[in-house]
Amino acid sequence: MINAKKIYFSIIEKEDMHYLYQWFSDTNFLKYYDYVPPVPQSKDEVNQTFNDYETKDESVVFAIRLKSDNKIIGIAGFDDMVKSNKVATLFIGIGDKELRGKGYGNESLKILLDYGFNDMDFYRIQLNVLEFNTSAIKLYERAGFKREGVFRDFVLRNNQRYDMFLYGLLKHEYNFNNENRLK
Repeated sequence: MINAKKIYFSIIEKEDMHYLYQWFSDTNFLKYYDYVPPVPQSKDEVNQTFNDYETKDESVVFAIRLKSDNKIIGIAGFDDMVKSNKVATLFIGIGDKELRGKGYGNESLKILLDYGFNDMDFYRIQLNVLEFNTSAIKLYERAGFKREGVFRDFVLRNNQRYDMFLYGLLKHEYNFNNENRLK
C-alpha cells in the first residue's frame, strides 16, 4: 500500500471494538456512513457485522490509524466484492468526530484506491453516497469517480427524501494521472 502522511491501515483488533461500538451507536456517524436508517446498533449487531466481514469472501475491512499514536480513528475497505468481475464497492467512515474534515478521508481514499487497483487487481471500484454528503462527493469526484446514476428520493431522513448517487472509477481512469488527483 502507498505510504500516507498521517495514517495507516491495519487489521481491526479486539481492543478496537470499544470505538466501533461508540461509532455504530452514533446516529450522526451512521447518517453519513450508510444509506440504511441511522439506527444505533447494539454490541451484538456490531459484532455480527464485523464477524461477517472477517468470514465472508466478499469484503475486506481495515482500521484507519494515526501514525502518531496508533489510535483507531475510523474504518475503510471494500464490500460486495465480485472477484470474477474484478469489482468492489468502497467505503470509508471516520468515526472520531473530532477528526472529521481534517484530510483523513482523503488519505484513506488514496490508500484504498492504490490497494484496490494495484494489489487486489480490481478493474472497477464503485461507491454510493447520499446527496447531502457534499464533502465526500467533492472528494470522490476529485479522485476521478464519475457519477453514473442516481436513485431518486431513495433515503428518508427527518421526514425529508434524499437522492443516493452511484459513482464508479475504472482502473485505466485511475492510472491516468493518479499522482495529481488527491493532493
